[in-house]
Amino acid sequence: MSIDYQSLAVKGVQALSPYQPGKPIDELARELGLKPDNIIKLASNENPLGPSPKALAAVKGALDELCRYPDGNGFDLKQALSARYGVAPAQITLGNGSNDVLEVITRCFADASSEVVFSQYAFAVYPLVTQAIGAKGVSVPARDYGHDLNAMVEAITDRTALVFVANPNNPTGTVHGAEAIESFLARIPPRVLVVLDEAYCEYLQGEGYVDGLSLLKRYPNLIVTRTFSKAWGLASLRAGYSVSSPDIANVLNRVRQPFNVDSLALVAATAVLSDEDYLRRSCEVNAAGMKQLESAFNEMGLEYIPSAGNFIAVDVGDQAADINQSLLEQGVIVRPIGGYGLPRHLRVSIGLPEENARFIEALAHALDTSSGRGE
Repeated sequence: MSIDYQSLAVKGVQALSPYQPGKPIDELARELGLKPDNIIKLASNENPLGPSPKALAAVKGALDELCRYPDGNGFDLKQALSARYGVAPAQITLGNGSNDVLEVITRCFADASSEVVFSQYAFAVYPLVTQAIGAKGVSVPARDYGHDLNAMVEAITDRTALVFVANPNNPTGTVHGAEAIESFLARIPPRVLVVLDEAYCEYLQGEGYVDGLSLLKRYPNLIVTRTFSKAWGLASLRAGYSVSSPDIANVLNRVRQPFNVDSLALVAATAVLSDEDYLRRSCEVNAAGMKQLESAFNEMGLEYIPSAGNFIAVDVGDQAADINQSLLEQGVIVRPIGGYGLPRHLRVSIGLPEENARFIEALAHALDTSSGRGE
């Protein structure tokens, strides 16, 4: 007897589509018969510098203990985060990447009777975890590709449990300053939790930047999430965290899976927090690369969304899928974002100068050979 196992899944899961990550280099090599060494990947907002030497040394020093379970409480990493950011260890919840923490938050504070508010063009995980638990997702139309904070406040109802705000936002790179975020938080009912996703906050520079951690004492319904996958260069090891009131963290740690952050991730994240030179170089390479790509787009007459992250979304026209395929055939992987409702855009991670140059050359070729450079 044939059984439709999808129909046995809970209702919210039945209609889900799997999250589509950036295409791996080895996969493209297999598909198109390319040499992996000739492929560059600018699709997943990874740090092009490679890992920090301090993180590598810490991982190598921990290899002999792979037979042991990790510290389920993450004591050393919490102490390092506490010292760097001036928060109490009791405020910290560790996760297998910040995605893990986002899911734990949603499962703790929302259910099938709840509504969860997020922005159009925001991170795909917000609607995914909302739907998985059977809650109602409320997608608020974007303003200039970013969060319309006033409209998000107005979307709150008696059923609203959570509001997600990504600052900077992925995949568009838009950002709100301190005044806008504080004004927004002041209008949120205390019973509604706000998740301020700061996965890219280390790249923010200049006046007006809001450090979400500085707002926690004034807004006890605020949860700030961050990751080691971007500026800190540890995407493969999956380490992230949230900082909140101790009361909220106590709830999250009841649902957080034991040993959800492995030993290598714990030691690498603890070590990299002390590598100020690595963080500085990461930000410098990113700023220079952003200027390199913006300049090229301007010369090509392409519109793009100004970005505060380590990526940029560029409008390549109605034939974005064909242009993306041409890039793949040239060994350049970027990220189509039609799934985010932006079918004309490609999101490009900032790489090393030579990687950016290779992408620019490949893009120019793709545009020249495409029949759809048009309007």
